[in-house]
Parts: sequence; structure tokens; C-alpha cells
Amino acid sequence: MIGTGGREHALALALAKDSEVHAAPGNPGIGAVATLHDLADIEDGVAIAALATELAVDLVVIGPEAPLVAGVADTVRAAGVPVFGPSGAAAQLEGSKAFSKEVMAAAGVPTAGSRTCTTAEEVAAALDELGAPYVVKDDALAAGKGVVVTNSREEALAHAASCGRVVVEEFLAGPEVSLFAICDGTTAHPLQPAQDFKRILDGGRGPNTGGMGSYSPLPWAPADLREQVMREVVQPTLDEMARRGAPFAGCLYVGLALTAAGPRVIEFNCRFGDPDIQPVLALLESSLSSLLLAAATGTLAAEPAPVFSDGAAVTVVLASAGYPESSSKGDVIRGVGAANGFNDVDVIHAGTALVDAPEPGDPDHRHLVTAGGRVLAVRARGYDISDARARAYAAAGLISFDGMQRRSDIAAEPLGVVEGASVLGD
Repeated sequence: MIGTGGREHALALALAKDSEVHAAPGNPGIGAVATLHDLADIEDGVAIAALATELAVDLVVIGPEAPLVAGVADTVRAAGVPVFGPSGAAAQLEGSKAFSKEVMAAAGVPTAGSRTCTTAEEVAAALDELGAPYVVKDDALAAGKGVVVTNSREEALAHAASCGRVVVEEFLAGPEVSLFAICDGTTAHPLQPAQDFKRILDGGRGPNTGGMGSYSPLPWAPADLREQVMREVVQPTLDEMARRGAPFAGCLYVGLALTAAGPRVIEFNCRFGDPDIQPVLALLESSLSSLLLAAATGTLAAEPAPVFSDGAAVTVVLASAGYPESSSKGDVIRGVGAANGFNDVDVIHAGTALVDAPEPGDPDHRHLVTAGGRVLAVRARGYDISDARARAYAAAGLISFDGMQRRSDIAAEPLGVVEGASVLGD
């Protein structure tokens, strides 16, 4: 497992159910279920291939988007090690919003109208043509914060000016849905849909973030949503990527808006989203290891479809002071052990570190401290959404650190209509 964040911790927990897991470089939470290895640069494919060969692992799982876009999967595959994660060419579905739109158009995928712009004049014309609310997306990777959705034309222009090449899109009104498809280049299996909450404040207010919480399943979504998305979005995209000589093998993240006219794609990502994959994995009963290995080895057609348990799961993110504009590092975190003691609760580490900086009166103890914007995620399973939500917030209430931020309305009523989907941009 390559990576350091909450996505990787959630994946490690699922993989560890039936596999021995190694992680590079990992984080303090991942270290509880995996053997950690130093890795100075997660985009160093040669070093990753060497470590995988030394450990004689059966599979390498690359978590974040940056190493995938950089082509790390290609280097590791060339060393003869199976990899779950697309090639550098296929990862351009996330690496370039403009390329992604081009593929969607060629594949006939239903999506928002858009214009790719490289000058201020082109941006201004696109804003006027597509109208408010204005949606402006950085064409390149932006760590979940490259999207601005605003009624202010000045703000939209300013964001575009700070990015370089951008994609200006029409706003898609409707609840957001995240659907993850496990692909081997030809065949795909969908996971259970989830909803992610992107804004920092309750009610979908404030700046866009990498995600402040999520839940699954979505009882308000159409019963045949998975089948429709696989038919109209995923399979046509796989066919188009294969036609281009860049077959997509890995996780195709489909960010959807459920509009009045039906599901529309807002974006593709080339890996699991965080935190929206967290509740999905909490409910996965079948083997994640077998599923990802089948995708990596081109044998997904022979792999049974994923099986999910009844009930629901909810994730609540705890963010550091200043997030998303900045983050506070080094603040001592308290209460993680108590929160982990709740039944059916996992405290997932995203931006944490262990430091030898004892407090007065505690000279020998190492402390868990904040080390990023999104620090922890509290994930709970329950009989239904209400039960899971109550467990997640009760456990989250035991955790504290200076300046901690969290939303209070994750998975709250009315479900599915808290935020417009065009804020997606994980």
C-alpha cells in the first residue's frame, strides 16, 4: 500500500482482513494493521518497485493520484509486480480535466457542458455563455481544492487566473453521488454508492475542501443507479480508453450529479476518493484483496461481484485549525483510544504524526499530533444511517485538539439534498 492518508488507512483496514499488509510510508494508524517502510518520495517508482520485489508481495496498491499520474504504476509493472492502479496515460482521466472531458465526449458519456480555456478572454466568454452559478476547475491536479463554484463572476475570474488552463462548466443542480468502479481495462465491478460533503461548514457553506464526511448507502438514490452508470458511463469510458491504447485498470471514481434530467458526470478520478470510500469499505463483506488482485491481473470477469452487508456507515472528518486555506501542525490529539473503543467504530488517520515531545508531567510518552489539514476521520457502522451517524458523532465527541473543525450535519436529514453536486473535486 503506497500512501499516507485516510484513504490508505481505510484500504489497509480492509486488506488486512485476509492479507499481510505492508505500507510505505503509511501513518500512525496504518502502523496498527501493517508493517511500515520508509519511502522518501511516493512518486519514486524505482524505489517502490525495489521494495515490492524485496518483500515479494503479490500486489502493490497505489493510493494517491499524484504517483499514478506520474506513471509509478508503469514502473512497478515493468518490474513484474502486479499493481492496482492505472498507467500514467490512463490516469490522465484525472490528471487533466480537459482530457477527461474529451474522452467523455468521444464515449457519449452524459456530463456537464464545458469549455476549456487558456486565456482570460476565453474564461470570460465561457462564464457568460454557461452562466451562474459559475463552475471553474483547474485543469491539473489540485489536491481536492481546484474547484470554485460561485455566483461571483469576479471570484470565478480570479480563480481561473490563479490556475492557468481551466475548464469552465455549467452548474449541475442535484445531490452528489460517488460511485467507484473496479476495472481491469475491459471488465468492471461497481461498489456501493456513497455521498461526500465537500464544504467546510454546515449546510454546504464555506470553502471547498477535500471532503468533510460521507455515508453509504443512499436510500434516496434510484435503485438501478449502479446499473445505469455502468451502462452509460463506465463501460463506454473503458471502451474509449482501450480504443486510444490506454486501457484503464484500477479504480475509476465517477463523481455524479443526480439532476432532473438524470445522472450526469461531473468528474472522473483515477483512484478511490477520500473520505467517501471509507463507509463503502466498512460495509464490504467480500475480499477486497481478491477484487483488487483480479483487476490488476486482468481476471475481473471471473471474480464475483462485491458483496455488501446490510446497515449503513457514516464518516465524520476532524480537520485542523485553518483548513482548508492552511493547516495547523503539532497540536496534541487526545481521545483517539477512547473513540476507538466504541463498538463498530474505526478512527482513521489522515494527517497525524507521532512525536517525542512529552508534555509536562508526562516525560516518557510519545504523543499523537496533527500533521495535516484533515487530521482524523471517525467511521461508524450501524443498523441504519441514523444509528451509524449517532455512533460516529458520539465517538468523535471524545476526540479533541486545538482548533479542531468538524461539520455537525454529515448524513443529516434531508438526505441527498444538502449540497449541489458541482462542488465535487476531490
